[in-house]
Amino acid sequence: MTENKYSLELPVLGGGLESPDAGGVVVLPSLNQPFVTGEMRTPVGTVPRIAAELAGRDRLGTLKARLGVNRANYKVEPGLYALGRPDETSPVLASANYKTSFDCLRRSLAGRDAWILVLDTKGINVWCAAGKGTFGTNELVYRIEAGGLKKVVAHRRIIVPQLAAPGVAAHTVKILSGFRVHYGPVRADDLPAYLDAGLAASRDMRRVSFGLPDRAILIPIELAGAAKIFFLASLAALLLAGLLGPAGLAANLFHDGLFAVAALGLGLLAGAVLHPLLLPWLPGRAFSQKGATAGLIVVLGLLYARGVDLSILPGKLEALAWLLIVPAVAAFLAMNFTGCSTYTSPAGVKKEMRLALPLEISAAALGSVLWIAALFTA
Repeated sequence: MTENKYSLELPVLGGGLESPDAGGVVVLPSLNQPFVTGEMRTPVGTVPRIAAELAGRDRLGTLKARLGVNRANYKVEPGLYALGRPDETSPVLASANYKTSFDCLRRSLAGRDAWILVLDTKGINVWCAAGKGTFGTNELVYRIEAGGLKKVVAHRRIIVPQLAAPGVAAHTVKILSGFRVHYGPVRADDLPAYLDAGLAASRDMRRVSFGLPDRAILIPIELAGAAKIFFLASLAALLLAGLLGPAGLAANLFHDGLFAVAALGLGLLAGAVLHPLLLPWLPGRAFSQKGATAGLIVVLGLLYARGVDLSILPGKLEALAWLLIVPAVAAFLAMNFTGCSTYTSPAGVKKEMRLALPLEISAAALGSVLWIAALFTA
């Protein structure tokens, strides 16, 4: 006989119920969570019951997460949940324990009864967790066993988001747990049609899009993430302009300091707002190149508004400085979107960062030196 190369050692956790099928303990989520609306008795213990409708607290939490407020801790306890009043024939759907992912799933299943098996992805969404390995084969198998799922449902089917496919090996899950993995549609909103079609996905359900709404929804958290650095950089620019400028403190702040803040703000706007909104139409393939193009456009407009003669730029240290700084800032911020876009691949992102980061740092550093020199020579 050949040795089975697939194995999984389940961790022993306290506080659960013995489950002979699982060979360990059943670990069920706490009932004391704000979104839990009740409880449901199952053969393995009491499972939290949840509703498809989101409460005001849920919507506020999503808004705060979009703005980067407590995002790292916006998660639910992993384990098995009952949506509505499911029975042994109800479908089982897997989700990440990032609460926004969890909420999107339950909201899409309004009017239906289902089991939701939440994996411990460390509070990371499905797509990113699959890439990082936290939404993976072993975690899925462990949650099937630790949730006592074999005693809860009569079937052996579990629906996993299509975006989790990079982390989940369906054949290994089948061997280790007996459950067959069905990869659901890309978007949770398509789940009702997918379920009604007998777990069959149309071509459109399999297609990953990155349209304007998908790109725009990412803007707030990018702005929130860059706000602190922008504030500190603006403060430093104001201080340097006030102390090193050719006129008095107030005149320096008004003429050079505020202009520097405006230039930095436009770099932020170009990289975190214009770049995602105009992504398909900006030239180039690399996000850094697209961001730099957006930065170049806005800084040329700013210099024109300042009255700079763009035909004699080589003689304008200040103009040259911002022509280096603003595109560099925009290019750097634009690269933040590589992790959430369908336009990129991990290998491509790594290659871009190796090439673009040194150029961005060099351009920003040289531009800063030229700007300080311009303050002295004005």
